[in-house]
Amino acid sequence: MAGWARWCYRHRLVVLVLWVGALFGLGAASSAVGTNYANVFSLPDTDSSEAYDLMTRAFPERSGDTDTVVWRVSGSSGTVRDTAVRERIEPALREIAAMDGVGEVASPYGAGPAAAAQISADGRIAYAQVTFAEQADAVPKELVEEVVATAQEAERSGLQVELGGQAITRTQEPPTGIAEAVGILAAAVVLFLAFGSLFSMLLPIVVAVFGVGTGMLSATLLSHVTDVPEVAPLLGSLIGLGVGIDYALFIVTRHRRAVLRGQDPEDAAVLALNTSGRAVLFAGGTVCIALAGMLVMRMQFLDGVVVATTLTVVLSVLAAVTLLPALLGLLGPRVLSRRQRRRLAANGPEPEESNGAAARWSAAVQRTPRAVAAVAVVVMAALAVPVLSLRLGATDQGNHPETQTTRQAYDLLAAGFGPGFNGPLQIVAEQPDATGLVERVRDVEGVAQVVALPVPPESGLSVIQVVPTTSPQSEETDDLIDTLREQVIPASGVEAHVGGVTAVFKDFAAVTGERLPAFVATIIALGFLLLLIAFRSLVVPLTAALMNLIAAAASFGVLVAIFQWGWGAELLGIGKEGPITSFLPVIMLSLLFGLSMDYQVFLVSRMHEEWVHSRDNARAVRIGLAETSRVINCAALIMICVFSAFVLSGDMEGAMAGIGLAAAVALDAFILRTALVPAAMHLLGRSNWWLPGWLERRLPHLAVEPREEEPRQAEPVAAPAVEAVEAEEPAPCGVSVVHGFVRSEEGEPVADAVLTLISAGGRQLDRVGSLADGSYILAAPRAGSYLLAVRARGYEAGARHIRTGGEPLVQDLLLAEEEVGSRPLA
Repeated sequence: MAGWARWCYRHRLVVLVLWVGALFGLGAASSAVGTNYANVFSLPDTDSSEAYDLMTRAFPERSGDTDTVVWRVSGSSGTVRDTAVRERIEPALREIAAMDGVGEVASPYGAGPAAAAQISADGRIAYAQVTFAEQADAVPKELVEEVVATAQEAERSGLQVELGGQAITRTQEPPTGIAEAVGILAAAVVLFLAFGSLFSMLLPIVVAVFGVGTGMLSATLLSHVTDVPEVAPLLGSLIGLGVGIDYALFIVTRHRRAVLRGQDPEDAAVLALNTSGRAVLFAGGTVCIALAGMLVMRMQFLDGVVVATTLTVVLSVLAAVTLLPALLGLLGPRVLSRRQRRRLAANGPEPEESNGAAARWSAAVQRTPRAVAAVAVVVMAALAVPVLSLRLGATDQGNHPETQTTRQAYDLLAAGFGPGFNGPLQIVAEQPDATGLVERVRDVEGVAQVVALPVPPESGLSVIQVVPTTSPQSEETDDLIDTLREQVIPASGVEAHVGGVTAVFKDFAAVTGERLPAFVATIIALGFLLLLIAFRSLVVPLTAALMNLIAAAASFGVLVAIFQWGWGAELLGIGKEGPITSFLPVIMLSLLFGLSMDYQVFLVSRMHEEWVHSRDNARAVRIGLAETSRVINCAALIMICVFSAFVLSGDMEGAMAGIGLAAAVALDAFILRTALVPAAMHLLGRSNWWLPGWLERRLPHLAVEPREEEPRQAEPVAAPAVEAVEAEEPAPCGVSVVHGFVRSEEGEPVADAVLTLISAGGRQLDRVGSLADGSYILAAPRAGSYLLAVRARGYEAGARHIRTGGEPLVQDLLLAEEEVGSRPLA
């Protein structure tokens, strides 16, 4: 990793040109071929998919998207049949029908029973169906806007005109990229407050933009060779911006810290990539594995989501470990603010000490771990209570804000023709005559209307449209579908299937519920295995798995409270409450487990590094939390800003995912990783790092931290000899020497003891092994405060804080022969 980072730093212009070329090249290619997104919601081996396949056979040449123009007459008298109303509506419908791209307009003012059925029983509401030549995503937005404008020009006092349908929804979407832009702007503010430097603020944003840009453009090209749903680019940009900015933040923070402590910018960049960069690679891998867990669901719709999001994460990680060191090379010392550069020149390097609010909080957690853990558990449990009411389903235009024309049209149709009119069911029978089935369905409770639709005779099918008395999202409609499938159709003796959008989403929710436990078990098992290999511990991955489940329950509780119960939904501008979208739990759990694993890796890797050196669990947890909590909280705040901004996306699923993930990240970072996890690790003590010997020998080695060098053999040393050496061959400028003897409590020399000199920031500076007489010598790069750690077989490991100056420092160490417990070195 170090060699790769140095190459990118020194060949920065080459790396930058390659990334710019890739971004513009992919942009040109995607512009040339366009998009080909496909929303494939059907599930094999379900009743609704059978109905869909039969409908495709009955109507092989399906028309384009069908939208609706709805109007209502208000006042004490008058109906939609009045001449004054017709004189305003009919010319508008004729004008719409004449537009290029509109295939047909079915008016209620035509002849026949079908036209008459488009007028409500009280005569005050009517609708016309506008059929476009293309499906919704292919209809030009300019054409849809022209249709909306033409229809609404017919409005007057007492005559309300609204429009609904998938194509009409596109006119209500905010400008493309507004959610991303707001998220990036909020992240920029957080980064500037954290760094105090314009250039440092821009680095993570530029890296994230390149990662997300290349990822989304690649997904656009892939949509021509595989089914990629329309929501995939939105989710990809959401997760890509979050992880892209966060990963770059971790590396830039480590780089700036090293520069402030006196390192050359190139060496600081290499160190940052060789430490935080390794953690980024590991964290990105865990996110990709969590996303790939969606494949366990065996849903074609989710396969495209996996492709788009995983590709974006991979490219974001690649940008962080290649483009970022190149940009660091371009900036050099300017990665610091002018004030920091002046202070560094005037006062010299900063001391390598952890202080401030993070250190004080870490010490407080160590003092009262039981109280901290109890408060955190109570908060998370309270937030998780609403998840017991979770109901999966589908959102529709009835969930849009009341100010939108699609919501108004939805409500008008429900008022004029019944709540179920917006989600009719289709029963497809595999015989040309299904009169008996029609009569049976008409007598079923919960059915408002039954109509046998005309079907080509050669198809050998019958299609029955059933309008429920309840809305598409109500539980009563779900019960009606079950009644039709389990009682009515079997009793009729006809082979038939219940389809329609409402039935498809019901089946989708049912399949999701059945396969969700296997999906959760898979991603937990994979995450457990990765952490087990990385940290050589059974307790750490078990703790991480439990914390991930707690975070998931609490975040879904917040989601249910807002979107299903409607708490604050109108304030957020996200419309009416309804069920949670069927596929959202799978996507959210994948992203949540991946992001939670990121924070666990960054937190525990620092603790593990300290544990390896000192074998003092309390110290390892305290220092790990003190040195990572600030950057974790800053990264979480950025993700919260990015995710919350997707409420502005104009997409209900995007808003749900954004709010859910923002809540999950906030709870995970501010409560779990900075309170409950360290408190639990303090309570568990040394057992955090327990691993059976037989398992240790069989596990492969996967290094999150840089590989430690083998301890070098120290030269025999005694105080007078050192003075003679210093006189003849002085140490390099700034280097301080630490030397002495390692002995047992009985005064016997301890050979082969491993002594490590560690900076206050946790970086290993020197490492040696004691000789047969117990002597050792270590070199510090300059005068300052350090940690001297020692361990030897058969003795208790220990550590001591030391402070070096210009003269050699003598430190004789005594080791206790105790197997359990720990105490400071004498």
